[in-house]
Amino acid sequence: MAKFLLRGFKANQTVACLLNMVIRMAPPPPLTPSELTKIPDHRWLSMATNCIFCSGFNWRVVNAKWDGFEEAFEGFDLGRWIFSNEDDLGRLVSDTRIIRNGMKIKTVPENARFFGEISKEYGSVGAWIGNWPSTDQIGLMDQLHKRGSRLGAMTGQYFLRFMGKDCFILSRDVTAALVRAGVVDKYPTSKKARLATQSAFNKWMDESGLGLTAISRTLAHSLDG
Repeated sequence: MAKFLLRGFKANQTVACLLNMVIRMAPPPPLTPSELTKIPDHRWLSMATNCIFCSGFNWRVVNAKWDGFEEAFEGFDLGRWIFSNEDDLGRLVSDTRIIRNGMKIKTVPENARFFGEISKEYGSVGAWIGNWPSTDQIGLMDQLHKRGSRLGAMTGQYFLRFMGKDCFILSRDVTAALVRAGVVDKYPTSKKARLATQSAFNKWMDESGLGLTAISRTLAHSLDG
């Protein structure tokens, strides 16, 4: 992996320098499975909703209004939204505290029901996500896409990252690095390409001792210079 990461860098740049740069720019390290398990279910619903509303919209505007979202959605309590009704949705589409996108507002009760099912099956959403193996992130992403509402593709990946799950994000730069490494020939959408992507990350984890987040960020910055 080290040899691959050096491509595209100036002669005086080393892998150590690159990793130090990534560490300085990186957010806090991923949480442990135990730490993720302790996160209340309503926080998972809150972050899922945040990522959904940020998708295709200015995230600064979403975050500036987030206190209003928390108030309007009553702290994202799962029980409250599992049993919500059309009157609740009708009220929300007129609520100036939030961004009044009806399709995205509907994802709150839909994902509340999804997370409620998960919590019933595994004890909590955090336990389910926290104990999902890093070597099968693709499988977790598939579950979010199939069982959740608007939690597929990049939205699901950012949701996991922002909650502290050790994961890769297939950003434009990461995808370009994967193409350069011969792992895929474009953003991986087919089952074969997705499995190849997971296999490459698993190999790099074994070789480097790093987690998915660190490898993903290193790949993203490997095109700089």
